[in-house]
Amino acid sequence: MEIKIINTSDHALPSYETEASAGMDLRAHIEDSITLQSLERKIIPTGLFLELPIGFEAQVRPRSGLAAKKGITVLNAPGTIDADYRGEVGVILVNLSNEPFTIAKGDRIAQMVIAKHERADWREVAELSGTERGAGGFGSTGVH
Repeated sequence: MEIKIINTSDHALPSYETEASAGMDLRAHIEDSITLQSLERKIIPTGLFLELPIGFEAQVRPRSGLAAKKGITVLNAPGTIDADYRGEVGVILVNLSNEPFTIAKGDRIAQMVIAKHERADWREVAELSGTERGAGGFGSTGVH
């Protein structure tokens, strides 16, 4: 699939690191380093602007290494970039650790996955069909 992109950063376009990768790394497009204090959040610009085809979205997700090793995650994960959005892709990062975390120009801060989606047409009904699970949720299928 071809997607139109404007790159105002001086970093390479996002790319897949391996043949089977689902996500592409996003990099911080900043001049000066940004330090996130514990529990602080900031929108980090990427310098990227997308034109996605209708029926697709770009999902912004945390990088597992940053989350596991440093406690840095994407606050609204996955963040959705809609096909009609033409602004700069920003990443809402939050520091969930107890230590300050510094982001430098060009750091890999998140990953982006391109995903197809459907649009729903609602049909109101008086009742729904039954299932074995029924209304059980939030851990109702057992503790493991």
